[in-house]
Amino acid sequence: MFQTFETTANPAQGPARLAALRAVMAAEGLSGFMVPRADVHQGEYVAARDERLQWLTGFTGSAGFAIVLLGVAGVFIDGRYRTQVKGQVDLAHFTPVPWPEVKPADWIKAQLETGVIGFDPWLHTADEIARLEAGLQGSGLSLRPCDNLVDRIWADQPEAPMGRAFAHPDALAGEPAAAKRARLAEGLVKAGERAAVLTLPDSLCWLLNIRGADVPRNPILHGHAILHDDGRVTLFAAAEKFDEATRAHLGPEVTLRPVAAFVPALRTLQGPVRVDKGTAPLAVSMELEEAGIAVAWGDDPCRLPKACKNAGEIAGMRAAHLRDGAAVVEFLCWLDDRLPQGSMTEIDVVTALEGYRRATNALHEISFDTICGAGPNGAIMHYRVTDESNRAVEANSLLLVDSGGQYLDGTTDITRTVAVGDPGDYARACYTRVLQGTIAISRVRWPKGLTGRDLDPLARAALWMAGQDFNHGTGHGVGAFLSVHEGPQRISRVSEVPLEVGMILSNEPGYYREGEFGIRLENLIVVEPAPHLQGGDSEREQLRFETLTFVPFDRRLIVTDLLAPGERAWLNAYHAEVLEKLTPRLSPAALDWCRAACAPI
Repeated sequence: MFQTFETTANPAQGPARLAALRAVMAAEGLSGFMVPRADVHQGEYVAARDERLQWLTGFTGSAGFAIVLLGVAGVFIDGRYRTQVKGQVDLAHFTPVPWPEVKPADWIKAQLETGVIGFDPWLHTADEIARLEAGLQGSGLSLRPCDNLVDRIWADQPEAPMGRAFAHPDALAGEPAAAKRARLAEGLVKAGERAAVLTLPDSLCWLLNIRGADVPRNPILHGHAILHDDGRVTLFAAAEKFDEATRAHLGPEVTLRPVAAFVPALRTLQGPVRVDKGTAPLAVSMELEEAGIAVAWGDDPCRLPKACKNAGEIAGMRAAHLRDGAAVVEFLCWLDDRLPQGSMTEIDVVTALEGYRRATNALHEISFDTICGAGPNGAIMHYRVTDESNRAVEANSLLLVDSGGQYLDGTTDITRTVAVGDPGDYARACYTRVLQGTIAISRVRWPKGLTGRDLDPLARAALWMAGQDFNHGTGHGVGAFLSVHEGPQRISRVSEVPLEVGMILSNEPGYYREGEFGIRLENLIVVEPAPHLQGGDSEREQLRFETLTFVPFDRRLIVTDLLAPGERAWLNAYHAEVLEKLTPRLSPAALDWCRAACAPI
């Protein structure tokens, strides 16, 4: 199995570790120290060595940070984790702080009048530190870059990962790496920049058409890179990760150098050098500026091209989703057969689902630990079942299953919530409102230039009309056999990035009642041009979504009378397409199940 079920953090260890950190802080003359979840690459997913936030606090979420002061330790978490954090940290020693509603600077000023807050400049971006400094301006508080204090006290800190790198075929990448390098270098020349620093692992993997194994669930390589204005790339990564074939794949214009050579190489560059203020560690610009090299703040040149998938990548994603959809339908057929027998647990569900994906003989990895929440555990948005938390799937409840696979041709991410017996009229009404949000995003057309922020309310409207909402974004970007969470595109209240053709996102509204149940429905969608409508403005270019995920929604949970005619028509057309596309791929039993699940309503 890829997924394991051991408990990865123990809240009881937090107080002693917190005391040790405070002792080091006091010795350094610091009033506080910031502990992010980030690593030196600033990617969302980190290796075991970099799980400093989890090691210190017990919190295992994929986003958040701690600010440890001598008298109080705040754990800053967004809406996805406010239920989870309460069960993972020692609340007598760590204080959950709702973020971003509470700004870090405001929280610090409420706790201290004067003092110095330390931070590791390799674990924070320039943008992040600039915002914090602005918030502290005029107070008696200041920031100081320093060595990482958690690393000083973490005696058994794991070693850096050494996963093997491998080539990603041009046929799946849709474009040779040399063409990507030349295209991006041309952009540097036009901007008058001599080089760009790449710190995000998925950026360098995309640019060089390689993949790695340094982080569980995501096929990425840890390293840094410098893209020069003539198209050459200097890649800083452990040589042991590259066999002869992968080195040959990189080609003569890509130079592999040791990780330790990265900072000295920065100091020899000719400026201006592009650095992404929002994704690069602050230490990068500090090193350049100390060497007298001009820094040109600008976007990571790979992020937007990577987000706008080409025809080859989209074709691969379509194929991966059909394969994955068939596996999920086989699983749902099995689940419906087993549930009436009782005695099933969350771990049984997770194990069975991974087994169906493995049976495709194409699964490279799961794309994240499966979220399988029975009953009240479904309200924990990023719940990970362990041997200790494993819950029986009880009758007359809801079961939420959020999962995905990594295949060589694409990355999948799908959520379905299913009925276990009769969960009641209230749960069905909530499910239907969530489904209406899914349908609204799936059907929308919009003028080119709008952002995810503009579309986000469509997913919430039915819930809002019932006085309900959900505390997470409607959708995140997804990579093509890369990270299952990818920027800069997303559908959320804070997204300011225009949606462009080729961007792949999730469409996943939800509704959660703490202690009772959780509902989430998720398909992946890709932005495409919308055909002109008769009578529409000929000069107004519009976009729409193509749905990539094909798995039925649970008809037993749909209150048909709540659906408008257009919503019902979309659902019936979607289910007809699910059946058409998956019929050749299903076993006889699963096909019979799928026919019933896709029957018109």
